[in-house]
Amino acid sequence: MFSMTVPAWDIVLRTTVVYLIILIGLRLAGKREIGQMAIFDLVVLLLLANAVQNAMVGPDTSLLGGLLAALVLLALNGLVAQLRLRWPRLQRIVEGSPTVLVLHGDPVMPHLRREGIDQETLEAALREHGIANIRDVEMAVLEIDGSISIVPVSTNTHHTVKRIAKPFQHK
Repeated sequence: MFSMTVPAWDIVLRTTVVYLIILIGLRLAGKREIGQMAIFDLVVLLLLANAVQNAMVGPDTSLLGGLLAALVLLALNGLVAQLRLRWPRLQRIVEGSPTVLVLHGDPVMPHLRREGIDQETLEAALREHGIANIRDVEMAVLEIDGSISIVPVSTNTHHTVKRIAKPFQHK
C-alpha cells in the first residue's frame, strides 16, 4: 500500500507528459469548448480525478503513486499559472486571446469560422444579452473563457472626435 511498484521519476515523467498533452489538446479545441474555466484549471480538475486511479502512474496503483501524480499536477498547474503572469506571450499561448465576432453590426465571418461559431449560436448569444438584431451590436467578442460579450450600439450614434490644435510654444 505504501510502497511504489514504479520508480517515482517514471510517475513524474508520465504525469508531466499527460498534463502537457491534455493542456495542448484543450487549447487546440478552442475557447467555445472550455466554458467559464481557464484551461489550466480545467486540466488540473480532469487529471486529478485520473491521478487517484492509475491513468498516469502506469501499473502502480499504490496510494503513494496516486499522490505523487496529484502533487506533480498541482505543481505543474501552479508553475503554468505563475509563468503566464510573468510572460504575456505564454498567457496568450495557454489561454488564447479574445476574438472579435461582430464589429459595427457586421459579423466577422473569418473569425466566426475559425472559432467554430455558427449563425444560430451567435444569434442565441445576442438574445441572451437582450439584442434581437445584429445591427444593434457595436461589437461582440468571444472572450478567453468561452463567453461572448456584447457591446450594444450606443443611443448616441454620433461619436465625433474633435481635435483642438495647440499652438507650438517656444520656451
